[in-house]
Amino acid sequence: QVQLVESGGGLVQPGGSLRLSCAASGSIFRIYTMAWYRQAPGKQRELVAAISSGGSTNYADSVKGRFTISRDNAKNTMYLQMNSLKPEDTAVYYCKADATDRATRVLSNYWGQGTQVTVSS
Repeated sequence: QVQLVESGGGLVQPGGSLRLSCAASGSIFRIYTMAWYRQAPGKQRELVAAISSGGSTNYADSVKGRFTISRDNAKNTMYLQMNSLKPEDTAVYYCKADATDRATRVLSNYWGQGTQVTVSS
């Protein structure tokens, strides 16, 4: 099994910045695409940004130019640098990884437990 743990959420004022981290651990053989999703109250979970194992990235239109996704493959860790935060960025942020387990070599989707980001004055 692969476990994902997010950290770095919190309360920030509009215009502020936060950096989220997602650390993968467990029986990892290989991690492919990693991504950040978010879910605001009463809304569906949406893709924020994704990054391939080779470093290719894509972003939701709503965060382009403000958020930057990155990863450190040696540490099995992904990051989301969030700048110029807006109240509408308030949500629970989840990390997701497409990975193969060392024992089974089966490709599966793994999710973290989520971290709350609140943008408010």
